[in-house]
Amino acid sequence: MSYVQRRRFLLILFLAGLGLLAISAVIANATTLVRLPFENLAQQSTAVARLRCLGSESHWDGREIWTDTRFEVLELHKGLLSGLVTVRMLGGRAGHFHSLVDGVPIFRSGEEVYLFLWNHQGGPYTVLGWSQGTFRIARNVETRTESVTQDSATASVFDPGTREFRRNGIRNLPVPLFQAKLWKALRARK
Repeated sequence: MSYVQRRRFLLILFLAGLGLLAISAVIANATTLVRLPFENLAQQSTAVARLRCLGSESHWDGREIWTDTRFEVLELHKGLLSGLVTVRMLGGRAGHFHSLVDGVPIFRSGEEVYLFLWNHQGGPYTVLGWSQGTFRIARNVETRTESVTQDSATASVFDPGTREFRRNGIRNLPVPLFQAKLWKALRARK
């Protein structure tokens, strides 16, 4: 094999390696959420509440980084929660390491949210459906109104009925209408 052929072979091998690395990075970062209708979120959740974020701490647990976020309970619509609740979600920042998982909500201290929570046999609470069970509250100072937007309203979620990815969810719904929708979904389960 001549010098030129060997160099060309090594270049092709190097480019193929870069291509495989890029493909594996895309696959490793992919998260697919199956659409959960609002009624299913309400029925499958252990608790539903309006909460205020008090702060977060990330830590290693086994070989994964987890974030525990503390919330103050402002309104309880389903389940049994004390005045404070901790929600554990995959991902976060621990030391020099940062783990970001698509679809996992990140909360800011002071913000208010409606969360559809789930726990298993006394384990820590998590957000059911991740971004689908997270509803951020926005305040309009001029009109003194509040609206709710579901985190998954901007994310592509797989709809098994149509077998397509869609961006849908609740956007800018006034809080009284959201509460009525929630009340109806919770009442339908009985």
